[in-house]
Amino acid sequence: MTLEDQKSVVRKYVEAFNRGDVEEVCACFERDALVYGVLGWGEISKVRPIWEQLTRSFQINLQIESIIGEGKTVAVRYTERGRFVAAFRDVPPTGKAYEVIAMEWFEFGETGIMRRWGARDSAAINRQLGILGA
Repeated sequence: MTLEDQKSVVRKYVEAFNRGDVEEVCACFERDALVYGVLGWGEISKVRPIWEQLTRSFQINLQIESIIGEGKTVAVRYTERGRFVAAFRDVPPTGKAYEVIAMEWFEFGETGIMRRWGARDSAAINRQLGILGA
């Protein structure tokens, strides 16, 4: 994959995530990929249910602010917005919105994403959503 191909896969991942299309998000990854994030890490089969609940509960929208790459690595800085519209891990929705800067780092294999690391300010998200102590 060229660097432009890799960036294209990341854009496809973002578009699918914004639609809540977790099936398409997962299709961006190689079969034995690992995902590392705020809520834990693991293979796609482990993180898929988390993504399904996140997209359903928070109506997440990622807007790419910057995307850079070198070799088999692409890094992205987003503005992440969302609204808490459905229960998440036994916490009832508040209807409130949030906005934070988020970053993700993607490492590519031969056909797709092999590793993904995500970082966002969960404390700021919880504060904006009115779920302190959750």
